[in-house]
Amino acid sequence: MTAGSVAESIEAKNKELVASFMTDFSSGDVDRILSYLTDDATWWVAGNIDGISGTKSKKEFGEMVAGIASSTVTGAITLTPLAWTAQGERVAVETESYTELKNGRVYNNLYHFLFVVRDGRIASVKEFLDTEHTRAIFVAP
Repeated sequence: MTAGSVAESIEAKNKELVASFMTDFSSGDVDRILSYLTDDATWWVAGNIDGISGTKSKKEFGEMVAGIASSTVTGAITLTPLAWTAQGERVAVETESYTELKNGRVYNNLYHFLFVVRDGRIASVKEFLDTEHTRAIFVAP
């Protein structure tokens, strides 16, 4: 294998891991979602939405996901990848979300995620999204 094909293989594996993560995230199974993350993983969400934005530990991220999922009809937010870029340990994904909330609102947002993969697991994530839409659907009275 050449150096280029080794890098392509690593990038393909990292992309496949993130794709599997998004599929399992869409199931709402918090334990399965967390199994993709390293023990010291961090998840950062853009903006200043109480309880959502900022940097979360793996445990805090799991609590956030469980809380959000409990407000949905299906118990999950479906994530649909739209476009990918992978380079080394970094996987960037443009993604669309969809779920219906128990309060009758519909959450349909666009994201840019930046995943860092280390030793076959997700070590960190940066989540960029329309924070005003998130606030209007999840936080507004």
